[in-house]
Amino acid sequence: MKKTTEKNLMIFSGRGYPALAEEVAKHLGTQLVPTSAYEFANSELYVRFEESVRGCDAFVFQSHAAPVNKWVMEQLIMIDALKRASAKRITAVMPYYGYSRQDKKHRGREPISARLMASMYQAAGADRIITVDLHADQLQGFFDGPMDHLMAMPVLTDYVRERYGTEGLTVVSPDAGRIKVAERWSARLGDAPLAFIHKTRRTDRPNEVVANRVVGDVRGRTCVLTDDIIDTGGTIVKAAEALMADGAAAVVIAATHAILSDPAVDRLKNSPAVEVIVTNTLPSATDCEIDKFTTLTIAPLLGEAIRAVFEDGSVTSLFNGLG
Repeated sequence: MKKTTEKNLMIFSGRGYPALAEEVAKHLGTQLVPTSAYEFANSELYVRFEESVRGCDAFVFQSHAAPVNKWVMEQLIMIDALKRASAKRITAVMPYYGYSRQDKKHRGREPISARLMASMYQAAGADRIITVDLHADQLQGFFDGPMDHLMAMPVLTDYVRERYGTEGLTVVSPDAGRIKVAERWSARLGDAPLAFIHKTRRTDRPNEVVANRVVGDVRGRTCVLTDDIIDTGGTIVKAAEALMADGAAAVVIAATHAILSDPAVDRLKNSPAVEVIVTNTLPSATDCEIDKFTTLTIAPLLGEAIRAVFEDGSVTSLFNGLG
């Protein structure tokens, strides 16, 4: 007996950020699978899907917003439930990869938590990971399977080009380590000149920068200050202040992940930046109510990546050779 079955795409969402998953599902012309999820009295999580998932190509959404540990655990439980219910292929979709900043040891007796995350998803049963703008490229090697590393750069640079043009722009990296990313930005913005911020970060205290110095000529220019994450906002705001002190005409901040832990909103509101541009990989980006705050949707990019994976197409082709 021979029987062939059609491929069946199903999208699931945890409770961390269902709005983005719904937007992606709408882009793909489908709906989220109904899911029951709740917590027991002792805070343990329970998940059950309300439809059969046997043989499906499952895409499990969860962006690791605060509380990070809760939403990571919920996504792992969802993956385990799918595996035990005979889903054919399980892809963990995490627009923001939690613990991505803990990708190496700075001092002795520290964990590499980003590697532990990859191991947990592997153990839970994830066959593939889709994520956006990892903090460090080497995280792709932590997961023993395909990892589609999407870039928000085309979304951000297209907006910057349309709003500010390319004349008089300088692309600024917040530190020397992200110069390669800044070079890609420069190429997409008409080969704009580059500059970077030389900073000293305290290794014994997180989110604290000691000093900033601008390397490069920014006088009289509109500086596009790029980064992957805005957490407390201390680093990016100090960099913007350093650029203005060096004679920049204006500073535009552009970042992918708006974590916006306190006191980031106040810092950004009072910063010299004329605009803060982010994507909606995290719910905090859509909740922020600052006049100069602009949130761009990442849903079409995620949707097309899911379509490419489902149809066994090329994800890299989405980035015009940048991937």
